[in-house]
Amino acid sequence: MNIEPGKFLETILAQKAQEVAEMPVEAAGQVRASYRLYDFLRQHPEQLQVIAECKKASPSLGAINLDADLTAQALTYEAAGAAMISVLTDSAFFKGNIGYLQEISAAVNVPTLAKDFIIDKKQIVRSLNAGATVILLIVACFENDFEKLRELYDYAILLGLEVLVETHNKTELNLAHALDARIIGVNNRNLKTFEVSLQNSLDLVADFKAENVYISESGIFGLAEAELLAPYFNGLLVGTALMQSEDVSSALTGLKIERKK
Repeated sequence: MNIEPGKFLETILAQKAQEVAEMPVEAAGQVRASYRLYDFLRQHPEQLQVIAECKKASPSLGAINLDADLTAQALTYEAAGAAMISVLTDSAFFKGNIGYLQEISAAVNVPTLAKDFIIDKKQIVRSLNAGATVILLIVACFENDFEKLRELYDYAILLGLEVLVETHNKTELNLAHALDARIIGVNNRNLKTFEVSLQNSLDLVADFKAENVYISESGIFGLAEAELLAPYFNGLLVGTALMQSEDVSSALTGLKIERKK
């Protein structure tokens, strides 16, 4: 699906609203047994952790690896020491599928993240029932509607899920802190233009809180980026670099460097 430049998020949210309207209501089951991501990151501060992503395509890059066996990819991630596996479930823009999340969650023991533009409780329940232990809430999706963001955050926590709250700037970071979010992501990609800059992450570190864990997302391809971010972040979310690597295991383990503050 084509997106007009500068209107990435607007277009995606319009499509997502249509999908949610047609989505059936499910009864929430039990959260899949795994360790808690927050606890794991707090217990392993000495090493930069990797959230490894399974995705076939993106609006900015187009096809990344359309023929990938995502369950096999996820098992490779787990064996290489990924702290969590992120699974794209958006079909219109990322060639994802809720079925991928279900299959991967059934195959691995580590936490899985439902990576989507979540704007409704129905999506949270669907993600839980597909095996996710963590969901993504993107602050930018709730512009001028903090109460909706809080409602979804509290609902996910009530169900027993963890929540990765994604931010892009200081205003959004302040909102994440106002939620009392414990796992906070900083996306280096501007969701309106899809341009990427690691400076996004570095600009926010002065406002981090000691009790939280922070994940830098997007634009991370190797050791140079890992070394730049390691002093400030507990982990990295990496997708494209791993999906395109000829040696996935080595690429992932190469990012798990010592954190020197």
